[in-house]
Amino acid sequence: MLHPKMRYVYVGIDSHKETHCAVILNCFFEKLGEIGFRNAPSEYEGFFAQIQQYGTDGADLAFGLEDVSAYGRALAVFLSRKGKVVKHVNAALVASERKSLNTLHKTDPFDAECAARVLLSRFDNLPDAEPQDKCWVLKNLVARRKMVVRMNTALKSQLHSFLASHYPSYHKFFVHIDGVTSLVFFDRYPSPSALRDVTEEELAVLLESHSNKRLRLAKARQILEFVANDGDTTSEHQEMRDFAIKSIIRQMRENIREMSLIDGMLETFLGHFDFDLTSMKGVDTVLAAYLMAEIGDISRFPSPAKLARYSGVAPVTYSSGKTDMQYANQRGNRALNSLFYRLAVMVTMTAGPAKKVLNPFFYDYCHRKMSEGKTKHQALICVMRRLVNIIWGMMKHGADYINPPTYDLPNEEAQSLDTATDKS
Repeated sequence: MLHPKMRYVYVGIDSHKETHCAVILNCFFEKLGEIGFRNAPSEYEGFFAQIQQYGTDGADLAFGLEDVSAYGRALAVFLSRKGKVVKHVNAALVASERKSLNTLHKTDPFDAECAARVLLSRFDNLPDAEPQDKCWVLKNLVARRKMVVRMNTALKSQLHSFLASHYPSYHKFFVHIDGVTSLVFFDRYPSPSALRDVTEEELAVLLESHSNKRLRLAKARQILEFVANDGDTTSEHQEMRDFAIKSIIRQMRENIREMSLIDGMLETFLGHFDFDLTSMKGVDTVLAAYLMAEIGDISRFPSPAKLARYSGVAPVTYSSGKTDMQYANQRGNRALNSLFYRLAVMVTMTAGPAKKVLNPFFYDYCHRKMSEGKTKHQALICVMRRLVNIIWGMMKHGADYINPPTYDLPNEEAQSLDTATDKS
């Protein structure tokens, strides 16, 4: 009877933007061949025909790709459609294998050979490469949105630094510097010199028309008082600094419009999936898209425990002899861990002056854990673990979340919660 690893010939592929390199090993780590080919779909059939000669004597071909989401994705899709076993070989594993061989050189064929060696030695533990188009497109949309958010965050920091020298009290004008009314005001009046002949009534008209009538004469009077108390901040070449502020605001507005377009596309695209994470209160379109992009194909996780370990929610066990300790997992997918933590905070919070409990199930569960002696952070981790089970079930079985009815906290409990918040 043959050993299971003798059923395959192992092909490691080092993928790049323009070319790929494949190295073939047998089950005894012996190099059988090396093939280089161009990264173009028109070249894949020729490569596949050429490599078939190595899959003889009853041994099938198994492929290990270091990259299955960018430059190597098209090849992974091609090989999967050919019915071949395609595994994702993590780049860190390839680098570790290269270092373990105690060599100084680094070439594409050598990296491909290291990928093949990892594929052979860790065959049963490596994840299958299943590059689904839906998950891939969603991940690209989410990555694009994150990039726009990062650009806008940098622009906000730059706007803060410019305004600080023009309006020392600018942070008292509006709650959010990137709000609609705030951007309109600073675009119209980038420095106090532009406000010199503006009356309270004229400024109030501007604020009222762009704040849905929430900001009126009182806010206009307050802003002008702040400006008067700050004194004259006009500097040489003021018009150049004013232009810079207007330029920043133009870019911020364009990014805000772009985010709105992306959010609309995400909302439409989520309809292509068989489940709806937004059925849970606290999960909007953006959070649902972020969660789904990080998790990917839910079939990768046979159980909620697997997803919990992947996201770093499940604790790590360290045992030796009679010692058995559990610690918080500092590894895993930290982006996904952060999303679950954000969701845990949302489902355990109260809203409004009446302290309405948004999700009584998780609110009671979190406070029960704290009453057992856990800290707030530890209790939230327990909530995260329950959320992992629920999100896994919704994605796996296409079930909607049934939100428990909300209720207002009793006055005594609401007052105690306010007192605890003030102290913190």
